[in-house]
Amino acid sequence: MSTQPLAGILVVAIEQAVAAPLCSARLADAGARVIKIERADGDFARGYDDAAGGDSSYFAWANHGKQSLVLNFKDDPDAELLHRIIGQADVLIQNLAPGALARAGFDLTMLRSRNPRLITCDISGYGGGDEVAGLKAYDLLVQAESGLLAVSGGEDSPGRIGVSLCDIGTGVTAYSAILEALLQRAITGEGASLAVSLFDVAAEWMTVPVVHAETGTGAPKRVGLKHPSIAPYGAFLTSDGRHTLIAVQNEREWVRLCTDALDHPDLAQDPRFVDNVTRVRNRPDLEAELQSVTTSMTAAELRHRLNEASIAYGALNEVDDLSAHPALRRRAVVSSHGVDLSLPAHPVVTARPDKPRHVPKIGQHSDELRAEFGATGD
Repeated sequence: MSTQPLAGILVVAIEQAVAAPLCSARLADAGARVIKIERADGDFARGYDDAAGGDSSYFAWANHGKQSLVLNFKDDPDAELLHRIIGQADVLIQNLAPGALARAGFDLTMLRSRNPRLITCDISGYGGGDEVAGLKAYDLLVQAESGLLAVSGGEDSPGRIGVSLCDIGTGVTAYSAILEALLQRAITGEGASLAVSLFDVAAEWMTVPVVHAETGTGAPKRVGLKHPSIAPYGAFLTSDGRHTLIAVQNEREWVRLCTDALDHPDLAQDPRFVDNVTRVRNRPDLEAELQSVTTSMTAAELRHRLNEASIAYGALNEVDDLSAHPALRRRAVVSSHGVDLSLPAHPVVTARPDKPRHVPKIGQHSDELRAEFGATGD
């Protein structure tokens, strides 16, 4: 008996890029069978780079453990095959251009009427509104449109968030919505219609800045390696040229930072720094005082003192530092070229065995899937 929670669930993924593939990858990790529908030239994310043993790093991360079926569903035989597969599916995920799937004869409402237990998940850039439906919605563009870049980066200029955050967040959001729909179906026996957009995900993350802008004193400014509404919460330089982030969350911690970690109890009594609101208001003076202390220590000494005082801190690491980090867990993946990869692990730790998973070649499973689902034609 399988220990995988989604064993027996069939997912059809008409997908490309990152958001939808990451969603279906999470379903595959949970035991679902995922059939990835690709064009003859493959998901264009295959060509983003070749860093993962000949595969794109994006593609290897979000597509291992799937079956690849090459279809041209504008041709009748392939369209018939896809209809047969969807007729047996539990979940259909798609992130083609708005309206493209319906124009090809795969209207989601029609598909659910034929298969009432089907859960459909439509992933788009900006949702279904007429004014925005035609906008291209790549990750950086959504970071810009949603205002994420207005609150990210240094004081003088915005900066792209260094990973495809909107894509990733949308994939994970869609995954959780599909799990909810599967739970609901177990009770009602009925499928569901789900829609998730990159913009909606990013906009919901922007709740705090929006509240500050609309009902507070104005949206937070870009503050680089600082927190706009908490102080001290940011990076401090030490004598060896390294940065350590210090995060104080309450007044007890502020007193411990001053007295125990920095050996400057006078700062805790300074009226300029008496509480968080006052410290934020006087942030330049606060950081100058703290910096004058931290630059007299090495990073190792400062971090030891912070640890002893139970003050939260973090090293400003490079990617190479992450690769050697003691908290980093790994998973085994085999590229489509047969190269063994060691990727960061799924973030949820379970007792289920984690076997090596393979990245599919373009159309690797086409023949067996066509035979299984009774394809006609070539």
